[in-house]
Amino acid sequence: MKKIYTKKAPQPVGPYSQALKQGKLIFCSGQIAIDPKTNLFAGNTIESQTRQIIENISEVLKTGGSSLNKILKNTVYLSDMNNYPKFNEIYSEYFNKHKPARSTVESQHLPRKALIEIESIASI
Repeated sequence: MKKIYTKKAPQPVGPYSQALKQGKLIFCSGQIAIDPKTNLFAGNTIESQTRQIIENISEVLKTGGSSLNKILKNTVYLSDMNNYPKFNEIYSEYFNKHKPARSTVESQHLPRKALIEIESIASI
């Protein structure tokens, strides 16, 4: 098992890794929309937060030798399911041809009062 770490994604704020690589799989921890340059939320809309999260996941995957096109499954946590249509709009900008398996659930209490959190499993 290998720990994956990049300064181009938010630093873990607890006892966990940005991601772990095991064999030909990468397991990314849940990401919230923290801009790694400022350590602040990248906006307060579902659109801006979704974009930042996917960019963060992309950087973690690159460091591990993978990419967004190799994601097998995303698990999405929305603080408000009413944001689902706007989230889907932005998500489809990144995942239009390659469509990973996905689960989306509502979770009212995300870290730092985030609007969204996404965790990913990808191949290398």
